[in-house]
Parts: sequence; C-alpha cells; structure tokens
Amino acid sequence: MVGQRFLEVLAERGVTERARVTVFCEEPRAAYDRVQLTSYFSGRTAEELALGEPGFLRLHGIELHLGDPVVAVDRAARTVTSRAGRTLGYDTLVLATGSYPFVPPVPGKDAEGCFVYRTIEDLLAIEAYAAGARTGAVVGGGLLGLEAAGALKGLGLETHVVEFAPRLMPVQVDEGGGAALRRTVEGLGVAVHTGAATQEITAGPDGAVTGMALSDGSELAVDLVVFSAGVRPRDQLARDCGLTVGERGGIAVDASCRTSDPAVYAIGECALAADGTVYGLVAPGYEMAGTAACAIDAATGDAAPPGGFTGADTSTKLKLLGVDVASFGDAHGTAEGCLDVVYADSRSGVYRKLVVGSDGALLGGVLVGDAEAYGTLRPLVGTVPPLPPEQLVLPAGAGAPAALGPSALPDEAVICSCHNVTKGTIRGAVTGHGCGTVPEVKKCTKAGTGCGSCVKVLTTLVNDELTAQGIGVDRGLCGCFAHTRAELYEIVRVRRLTSFARLLDEHGREAARGGEGCEICKPVAASVIASLAPSIGVDGYVLAGEQAALQDTNDHFLANLQRNGSYSVVPRVPGGEITPDKLIVIGEVARDFGLYTKITGGQRIDLFGARVDQLPAIWARLVDAGFESGHAYGKALRTVKSCVGQTWCRYGVQDSVRMAIDLELRYRGLRAPHKLKSGVSGCARECAEARGKDFGVIATASGWNLYVGGNGGADPRHADLLAQDLSDAELVRLIDRFLMFYIRTADRLERTSAWLERIEGGLEHVRDVVVRDSLGICEELERLMADHVAGYRDEWGATLADPERLARFASFVNAPDTPDPTVRFVPERDQVKPDLEILAGPVLPVRTLEGSSTR
Repeated sequence: MVGQRFLEVLAERGVTERARVTVFCEEPRAAYDRVQLTSYFSGRTAEELALGEPGFLRLHGIELHLGDPVVAVDRAARTVTSRAGRTLGYDTLVLATGSYPFVPPVPGKDAEGCFVYRTIEDLLAIEAYAAGARTGAVVGGGLLGLEAAGALKGLGLETHVVEFAPRLMPVQVDEGGGAALRRTVEGLGVAVHTGAATQEITAGPDGAVTGMALSDGSELAVDLVVFSAGVRPRDQLARDCGLTVGERGGIAVDASCRTSDPAVYAIGECALAADGTVYGLVAPGYEMAGTAACAIDAATGDAAPPGGFTGADTSTKLKLLGVDVASFGDAHGTAEGCLDVVYADSRSGVYRKLVVGSDGALLGGVLVGDAEAYGTLRPLVGTVPPLPPEQLVLPAGAGAPAALGPSALPDEAVICSCHNVTKGTIRGAVTGHGCGTVPEVKKCTKAGTGCGSCVKVLTTLVNDELTAQGIGVDRGLCGCFAHTRAELYEIVRVRRLTSFARLLDEHGREAARGGEGCEICKPVAASVIASLAPSIGVDGYVLAGEQAALQDTNDHFLANLQRNGSYSVVPRVPGGEITPDKLIVIGEVARDFGLYTKITGGQRIDLFGARVDQLPAIWARLVDAGFESGHAYGKALRTVKSCVGQTWCRYGVQDSVRMAIDLELRYRGLRAPHKLKSGVSGCARECAEARGKDFGVIATASGWNLYVGGNGGADPRHADLLAQDLSDAELVRLIDRFLMFYIRTADRLERTSAWLERIEGGLEHVRDVVVRDSLGICEELERLMADHVAGYRDEWGATLADPERLARFASFVNAPDTPDPTVRFVPERDQVKPDLEILAGPVLPVRTLEGSSTR
C-alpha cells in the first residue's frame, strides 16, 4: 500500500515523465488493500482489493516485476539483483519492504495447520485448510489477531483467541475498553484466553496440528492455528548491504525518509522514523511515501524541498468481529495531570473514555462498541472542545443534551488521517474547485479513499458546504412530489392512503394536484401501495382498479416485454427444485406455443416469444400444473438460488434447498423499490453465490450466516455480513426486518447495495435497527411482513379467475382475436429467435440533392 502511494505521488509530481521507474514485488499480485484484507472472507475478491486505477502503471510507464523480489543491493555499484537474476542499476533506490509476521519460537510452530495472517496467499491457504478443520485458534489478540478470529469464525470454525497481555488490543485500548471488548467478543461465540502465552503446538503422527498448550496450564484441542502476534520490520536487505538499522530493527531514516546512504530511501513498516518509531499503520506510511516522493522530486527537478516526516498520528478506528473499536491521541492517559471521563454500559457492550488535560483540552480517547463520534472527536485533540467532556462522552441516545457535529471543527482539523486531508482542504474542494458531490471531493482530495472511517464526516462537511454556498438539491421524487420515496411510504402507511389520486391531491406539489402524475411517481406509488396493501386494507393485486393504470409496461401485462414486442414467461421454481413432471409441462408448453427456452442464472426456466394474447393460455397450462408467477416482470423478489446442501453434497452442513424454498415462498410477491434476489449456500464453498445477492445465506456448523447488500450486474458488490450462526427462526426474523426496513427507507429504483452504502451509518446502522432494535420498530416491521405473507396470492391465478381482467390481454383493442403481425420469428439452433429485420421496415429510396436516388 505504501509503495503504491509512493508511485502515485511520483506520478502526480511528474517524476515518472522524466525518470524510469521500476518496481520489484515479492508477491504474485500488484498492490492491494491490506487494511481490508479480512473482507476477502466476506466475499470481496482479490481483484476488488486491488489498489490504484486500472492501467495506472502502464499510463505512467512504470515497470512491474511480480513474484521477483530484490535479494541483493550493491550500493557501491548502485545496482540491485532480483531472485530471478535480473540486475538493474539505479540512481535512487526506495525500500518499501514492509514487515513480516512474528511467530513465537515455540515447539511445533511449523506443524501442518499453522499459518500466519498477512497476505492474500495466507488467506487462501487458511480457507483451503479450514474446509477440513473444526476448531481454530489465533495466537495474538491485537488488531490483526481479532480480524483473523473473525475470519475463522466466518469459516464455520469454533474459535479461540490467545493473548499474552492481560487484555485484548493492549496497545490501543485501556483496561475498561479491553473488558468491554472481551465481553462482546465472547458474546459472539469466540473463546478468549488473556494473560496466557502459547508454550507448545502439538501435532499428531501425520504432522498436523492437534492442540496447543498454554502457560496457565490449560490445553486447547485445535486443528488450525493462526499466528498473529505482531510484526517485525523487514530490514534484512538493508542489513546485508550495510545500511544503518535500529537496535530493535527498522531501517534508520531522517526526516526526508533518506537512509544512511543518500541514494537510498526507506518508507513504511520497514523504516525507523526520525522520531525513533516504527509505524505499523497505513496513515504514517502514506505520509512517509509522500515525503520521500517529494524529496526525490526536489533532488531530480526544480521542486522545493519537502517538509519532513518526524512523527504521525497513530489514531485508528476499526471494526473487529463486528465491534467498533477506536483509539486516538493519548488513549492511555500518560500526560501529567490528565483526567479520565468515562461512560460504560456493560449490558450493551459500550465503553467510551475521553482523556482531558488540566486546561480542559482533549488529549485522547478510547471508544468500544460505539465509535460513531470518532470522526468528530479525533480532530479536536489538542483543543478545548466547544462542549464539556461529560456531554461528549455520552453516546447517541444515552441522554446527551447536545451533539457535536463536523461543522464545529476548525479548518485545520485533519479529517482524513490516511491522506492528511484537513477540513479546510475539503471545503476548498467545494468552493474553489467546483466539486459538488462526495465522489468528486474524494477524487480531488483523496479524503475517504484510505480506510474509509472518515466518509461519514466527509459527507456531512460536503453537504454543509454546498448548503452554505446556496447550492440546494431538490430531493423530491419528481416534478409531482417534493417528498422522497421513503417519505411517501410513511405518508401512505401512517395515513392509510389507498388511492394515488388522493396521495397526489393531498401531498403532491401545488401545480401537480388534480393532475394524473407522471411516469416516475405512478409506478413508485403503485409499488408502495402494493407493498403495504394488506396493512392499509387495500387489494394488493396490481391490476385491481386504479392500480392497473399506475403500472409500467411489464407489470401491466405480468410479463417481461422483449425487443420484438413479444413477452417472456417465467414460472416460479422455489429454490431451483423441480420435479420431472413439472419439467415436462414446461417443455410441452414451450413446444405447443413455439417458445424459446433458456435456463436462467436464478435456477429457473424462461419462456420467450409469447404474444400478449397468448399469455393467459400459457399461464393456464402452467397454473394447472402447480406453477405460479415468478415475478420476473416486477420490482419484487425474483429467486432464492440454492445448492443441493447437506442432503446430497458431502461438504454441506445444512439443508440449503429447504431453506431456499421456505424463503422464496415467504417473500414471493413482495414489492420493493427494486428487484430482490437471494441465495442459500450449504457450506462456505458458496456454490449458490449468496454473497452476490440482496440477501444471502451461508450455512455454518452452528446455523446460518446472513449477508446483505450484494448484487451482480454492471456495478457488482459483495454482500456484507449482518449476523452469524443464526437458528432458522432467527434467520427468518432478521430477513423480515431487513427487507421491510429497506422497503421503508430506500429511494426509487435503489438496490439494497446502493441503499446500504447511502443510508446514514451504513451497515452498522442497519444492524442496530434490525438486530438490536435501536429504533424500536422491529415489532412493526415483523407485523408488516406477516401481513404480506398472509395476504399473498398468485397474480397469474387471480387474473385467470377474472374475465374482465383477461380482456386487457389483446394485441388490438378493436380486434382482440387478431394477433400482432409484426411479432415474427426465425429458426435458430432448433429454436426460434426474433425476426428483427421487420422492425427496420422496407428499404426506401432516398433522393439526393442532385436528383438521383439511392438506397
């Protein structure tokens, strides 16, 4: 990461235009985000972890040698030699070799089943070995150790954490914070052993791990061990070539990150900074990268000498095992005369401590369980806050009489510590550079592109500055309504409005009242009324009464319009399970009506090429065979995909097919702001691709893990873990709440993925609402879902039962028995495809200016 940042600064300053830049990399892949390394186990791919814009290296002419580290440096000849035997001369050499995991020298540390937790390759090895393991232990209870424990837990292993210190995360949190963290971690099912050292790793006759002995005399039966007991600077290359290194390791550098050889620089975790510290966080590493790049620019061009790097802020905010943990400033209160202001709630696992100087200045703090205020508190370190610390220490909802927002921060306050971006710089991006959105400010300043902990504060600052500039954004749904979709949902729900005309007349913009609405608001209102229908006492059938006039093309005919004017029919196949008899029926229907058949990615069969007048006859055949609408045409639940699970698969740990069928039958017909897709995988191998769904379920040995906010498509996103090791009843209850909360608060045509990233507080807020019931609405959300389940009826069947509604299914109103002659097909691969040539019309002669004609 630090090396990539160094290259980016070189490119920004134009150094790559006048110098040849070559990179030697030990790993088989280019730079990636180690801060988010554990997200690999939540479905994020190695490609998604990659850093830098695509084509960055090529654009700037930077040569990259993967899997080929430098093994020797000849400072006299100014050459380096790589493992592959390449020898390359240099004018300037930059060492960004990082650190290596420290493995305690205990017997058995090299047994099969022992791993470190540092690279993607390490994670791949752990994932593969865990498939055959049941119990794992992590040696080390620091930042990375707890992330590793979360990974093992997510892989379905019984998990232990062994920490030599008397508390978890001893560097970052104090005794009170460690106690709160321990209670929460143990509540998640992870066994914690503090004040105990690992004395031995035991192995069986085959050399594989069988257990570990601890210094307190206890023994753990484990078959997988991850060492995460800290790191050490990778300074051997520097030692071998005679560079000065620190007594306890680290390549000694000055304020310009220059080593004892003026032609050699060192940055990141391998360097011993001028203040005598080896920094293991990304923010100081980025600052060192910028310092070194600027120094090289000054030495090789006309740039002014840079400011030096003499120390950095080591504040950090992380989410470990789903628990927010943050520390900043003098977190342990080492300053003379300082005082602690503490709030602790052991029931909810919240611990907040602020360290205050004798003059009232904020010196530091520790936040566990609720780190919402980190973004505003950290920049205030060294200043006297505008509110008393007794008020600042109270978490939201705990009786705090006032809130301290980002607007109270001074311009010199550092908002993004990863890239050292101040509030003043962010404001300047809006006022001076014309940035009008958060993504534009991110691109302009790099704020929020590191660890991401500052994004919420960044968003608030950008919006506040836009407002201050008099730049307002109309958040209304359309020209007919000044309300958002979420606000309209609440209006319909609370006032029990069953008519779009009444909604428009009573709550529309003045100029729109008495009108007919528009193509934006009509389908939105139809969806909202349909999703609330059982609760507000209205017919949920989308073609009933006024509802029929509000639907778009697909819902209007309960089928998907295709490019030649024909429609596709998709019967529901819950969980992808289907009997041979039903397969035969689908085949016979397709044959008799001349339809094109295609197996979809959602494990069902799509029938293409039906004329609108044929739809009722096709539905009748399918409904008689026990099928119902698959709602492929609506913004509703589409499918719940599944693997075969433990019933057939030797790796399966739960019955994924049964669960998928139960979920699909429960949520069928549920109208939402956008389509909904789901999947249920029977084990961590994830054959149903559940983490690419709006809500996905993955089996564990103890139950089910629930993931939310994923999707495929043009902008894919892997789902985030919401809760784990759930029983069947707990799983269904949380999905009920999640879906109804999404339907209640999402914008028009907003997928769960975009909603999860947009909604204030993101995943953690959603978890607070649907898991912890922080808003006290879960009972209502469950009731709304229960009303939907009780009121469901198949739309195809309801249409077939009403001759009046069947009348709409005609190509021509004045000739209902006449098929549309423009819907034609041609043969292809023993099936049919649209005859699209007819859509172009006949070839017409075109007269030119000269009077001749052409075709």
